[in-house]
Amino acid sequence: MRKVYLDHSATTPVRPEVLEEMLPYLKEEFGNPSSLYSWGRQAKKAIEEARARVAGLIGAQPEEIVFTSGGTEADNMALIGVAYANQKKGKHIITSSIEHHAVLDTAQYLQRQGFKVTFLPVTPEGLVRVEDVEEAITDETILISIMHVNNEVGTIQPIQEIGKLARERGIIFHTDAVQSVGKIPVNVDELNVDLLSASAHKIYGPKGVGCLYIRKGTRIQPLLHGGGQERKRRAGTENVPGIVGFGKAAELAGQELESEGKRLKALRDKLIDGVLERIDHVQLNGDRERRSPINANFSFKYVEGESILLSLDMKGIAASSGSACTSGSLDPSHVLLAMGIPHEVAHGSVRMTLGRDNTEEDIDYVLEVLPEIIERLRAMSPLYKKAGD
Repeated sequence: MRKVYLDHSATTPVRPEVLEEMLPYLKEEFGNPSSLYSWGRQAKKAIEEARARVAGLIGAQPEEIVFTSGGTEADNMALIGVAYANQKKGKHIITSSIEHHAVLDTAQYLQRQGFKVTFLPVTPEGLVRVEDVEEAITDETILISIMHVNNEVGTIQPIQEIGKLARERGIIFHTDAVQSVGKIPVNVDELNVDLLSASAHKIYGPKGVGCLYIRKGTRIQPLLHGGGQERKRRAGTENVPGIVGFGKAAELAGQELESEGKRLKALRDKLIDGVLERIDHVQLNGDRERRSPINANFSFKYVEGESILLSLDMKGIAASSGSACTSGSLDPSHVLLAMGIPHEVAHGSVRMTLGRDNTEEDIDYVLEVLPEIIERLRAMSPLYKKAGD
């Protein structure tokens, strides 16, 4: 049976080149980077080389990169760190209603600590309006956090414009760029961001490592206290093999960004066009043009998304119903609901996200199998029968 992995927004396989660079630091180069002898110095050197590679991918300075355990820690550090460090200026934070839960749940935590949070609505295409951001700003606003690319529907937000607005008003601006770094061009100066979160395992690096870009001069408190690692911004012995892998993955992503972006966009469009042409009562979720080159998110009316996923899995195809972090939930996607999609339609949603190993033959296979699955499930659906009456 053909195997087709279409869940690259959840995670990606570690590239062989990345694993090869990591292996020495899992075996003979095991030193603690804080140690003064040669083992430690070698580990420290490897970390700094990786830091420069990651910084290069997003147009930052190496000293502005703080390594974390992943995107979630980076998001927490950005929101909580900025909130506590700047609360004397004000206690108001602006974010959107379609953020990843790493931002949403952290914002809700800060609400319980006495901060005021505005959760902005989005358009039916899943876009934040710049005018809504401007309208929400008050004299108390200290932080704006809007994701770059939505993890579920792939919409690319107007980060550059929002960042310009934040800069004019003297407000710190953070973007969760976990789904954009390594997939579309990302430059911290062009985007006008002060803080940016990224994750290694979304770009064919290892799990358990990410980073927070912190623009020089941005006031932020550390989340973790202890040692003086990461310029006293993130205590704890560094994950040297993970950081080395992140650095190599970032370097490769930068080299292939343009060519791979074009190839994946063509495959994505073939998938979207094929599904919309071959299956009735289906809609594409998210903006068609302002969209990640890897993302296709559909709602199939009159069927359950979970049933579609299990049926696809039986055919060797891996997809998802939304964020991997909420895959165990029976509730419909908060992103789709915020876009105004009805509960019953949102329940029939499937996200397919492409990656470097996907081919045209993979898409052909999906387009061959998926219509049969939807037809079979609808034949058993009382909702579909009722709609036909």
